Amino acid sequence: MKSYLIMTVLGGDRLGLVSSLADTVARHGGNWLESRMARLAGQFAGIVRIECPSTVVDALLNELQFPGIPGLTVQAAREMVEEPAARRTLVVDVVGNDRPGIVRELSAAIASAGGNVEELTTGLESAPMSGHPMFRAHGVISLAQNAEPSVLSAAIERLGGDLTVDVSA
Repeated sequence: MKSYLIMTVLGGDRLGLVSSLADTVARHGGNWLESRMARLAGQFAGIVRIECPSTVVDALLNELQFPGIPGLTVQAAREMVEEPAARRTLVVDVVGNDRPGIVRELSAAIASAGGNVEELTTGLESAPMSGHPMFRAHGVISLAQNAEPSVLSAAIERLGGDLTVDVSA
């Protein structure tokens, strides 16, 4: 029987870090299914979903966590599989002037429109002419199958006239 784990990993970035993690998973007969990884301010951060034989879950987690891979903190949870309701996904891009609380406002607007954040990447970049910090978000949002994408667009646009919002299928 197979078990599925969702792991978060955090530590100082260095060469071979992902390879060490993948080696440990493979040594226990695990299969790396999907992941999201990034380097932020010299730190490695990742989310990994793996499957492995149920008989080795405890040994795998023990090796990853105690003492684990030097300099890496691993948290894991067993995946609870539920059949989700039918939803459709949309790609959302938002650009506007940066301000404190903009991610909070954006996530609240998405939730108020019935959306669920599946993926979200945010960052700052300099405006072409002024060099003023511009907020940029790119995300994948799921909505109920019968929901109108225009409701999501309108909710985000209400955050301010300085935001450019693009929602596409």
